Amino acid sequence: MAEIIDGKAFAAGLRERVGRQVATLGERHGITPGLAVVLVGENPASEVYVRNKGKQTREAGMESYEYKRDESISEQELLDLVDELNRDERVNGILVQLPLPDHINDEKVLAAIDPDKDVDGFHTVNVGRLWTGLPGLVPCTPLGCSLLLKDKLGDLSGKHAVIVGRSNIVGKPMAALLLRENCTVEIAHSRTHDLQGEVKRADIVVAAVGRKEMIQGDWLKEGATVIDVGINRIPTDEGKTRLVGDVHFESAEKVAGAITPVPGGVGPMTIACLLNNTVEATCLQRGVEVPAG
Repeated sequence: MAEIIDGKAFAAGLRERVGRQVATLGERHGITPGLAVVLVGENPASEVYVRNKGKQTREAGMESYEYKRDESISEQELLDLVDELNRDERVNGILVQLPLPDHINDEKVLAAIDPDKDVDGFHTVNVGRLWTGLPGLVPCTPLGCSLLLKDKLGDLSGKHAVIVGRSNIVGKPMAALLLRENCTVEIAHSRTHDLQGEVKRADIVVAAVGRKEMIQGDWLKEGATVIDVGINRIPTDEGKTRLVGDVHFESAEKVAGAITPVPGGVGPMTIACLLNNTVEATCLQRGVEVPAG
């Protein structure tokens, strides 16, 4: 049976480290990192997520600035708010919660964020920095996956990694991070010929394709490490719903060497890495070293 990778416990440890770094920044430099989160509209899931971000930001000793705007806000008004936050010295990290209303161009808004305050790591400047090996802010979910993999496996050099999913948010940046660790990296997706055969060769499988329980246990190489990024809600016999990943956990657990559960695996890492990015952004802007923590 596979070892369960406890993302919840790892994320708690990372948040504690961030808290120590924040305290050190205050003691040595009189700096308190500030994270601004912009929420447009009344998406219930987004509201819960933003509330959790604010709570964990404050618990880490940082300032949390929340800007809630009505769904009727114009694109220009939102761009003006982003520009205001770019110029606000109290704000070291800016996150615009997606999705945005249909009348607003997501890419235009994300491109307006100062790359050095782009704690989501989605700005094309940060994408370029990642792929060319320069220091920059990395998307939170793939960063979390990378940290879990290194914690579990140590040196990743030479490992054959297959990423199932090619999104800009997870698949592509995940590939860049694993290349940095000297893995042999393959990006596969739903249209890959013989997807099962490709996955079967992998020492590391990162599932981020957005299809519930798509990857079965018999797809996996014996002893592979499986990182399941998928979050899919399915009905239960009791008329409720439950969360499952992109990997069929029960069958995969019998074959894999280690696996992340859903929930409790990658999910908790995302906010923890957001806080980590906010500290890094603060140090970059102020020209100080990131404390060891």
